[in-house]
Amino acid sequence: MSPIGTRVFLPLLLIGVALSACTPLRSHQGYVIDPDLVNSVQPGVDNRESVLKTLGQPTLTGQFDKGEWYYVSRDSRNLAFNNPEAAKQTTLRIRFDEAGNVASIDRMGIEQVASIDPLKKKTPTLGRDKSFFQELFGNIGTVGAPGAGGGGPGGPN
Repeated sequence: MSPIGTRVFLPLLLIGVALSACTPLRSHQGYVIDPDLVNSVQPGVDNRESVLKTLGQPTLTGQFDKGEWYYVSRDSRNLAFNNPEAAKQTTLRIRFDEAGNVASIDRMGIEQVASIDPLKKKTPTLGRDKSFFQELFGNIGTVGAPGAGGGGPGGPN
């Protein structure tokens, strides 16, 4: 290869490698939904055993009502080192009656996903917003004061 070809080829190769590092990554988590299998489950016809044979183990079951099974499927994407974001989510909820027969089938999408950020430095509370010094010195003079609930004059003994 000629020196001019190397000068052109090498930068193009480096640019190609750099751009390939910025390719979005896609991932799938949870249940793989097969529309034909899901559509074959019918309310009033199927029961727990037939749903288990058709769709397999649910992703999770209801915590308070054992008559609900959930199948959760989520597609995520992220770019480079960013946190993954849900691009698509489908939740299939199957409700059973007392006899164990399918009562209803509901499909929910990503609009049902709640965004929770547990890494905040402060927990929001209702009521007054006090500063550090108000919290520290706020009770000075109230201990033993009449009507303050302490053991002072006028308070309960």
